[in-house]
Amino acid sequence: METRNLRKEKTGIVVSNKMEKSVVVSVERKVKHPKYGKFVKKSSRFMAHDDKNECSEGDKVRIAETRPLSKNKCWRLVEIIEKVK
Repeated sequence: METRNLRKEKTGIVVSNKMEKSVVVSVERKVKHPKYGKFVKKSSRFMAHDDKNECSEGDKVRIAETRPLSKNKCWRLVEIIEKVK
């Protein structure tokens, strides 16, 4: 039997949920500046598949890599870590 590779997972905050079954998740990371050594915040935005439309803006979520679902959507929602109040 074949073994599947581990899928990448990222944790971020939902920025937009205006689409049907899709959310935009912003993931922040800290990168050391090559010359000055200061840590700088960099953010990336990923489009993720939310099958049940249960996310709202500001939720902290975990997303996992998956096959391409549309032109720019290749992540899916794994779980909602923290709901916004």
